[in-house]
Amino acid sequence: MAGAPLVVGLAAAVALSGGGAVAVSVALVESQRISGAADAAALAGADALLGWVAEAPCASAARVAEVNRARLSACRVDGVEIVVTVSGAAAGIPVERSARAGPARS
Repeated sequence: MAGAPLVVGLAAAVALSGGGAVAVSVALVESQRISGAADAAALAGADALLGWVAEAPCASAARVAEVNRARLSACRVDGVEIVVTVSGAAAGIPVERSARAGPARS
């Protein structure tokens, strides 16, 4: 029975490190989801900017961000370019991501 404390200690260490890895993985997935929401919001705003959607560009971007469980925190239209910033939380940590849609820059 002298080895029982060692086995229990090793099992606890494995469980704790596994739990930490899961938490980090969840945070990374949520961060990528928010990045995707920023991309989708920028593209939706660009569609509205070009007249393909009968809605104001920033309103369209906000609607799409909300559908993707994020919040539009900034929206700037400059000519035929739109830059949006969306925010959300990844494992309880606030995250902001920005995206741009418009013609290619040279």
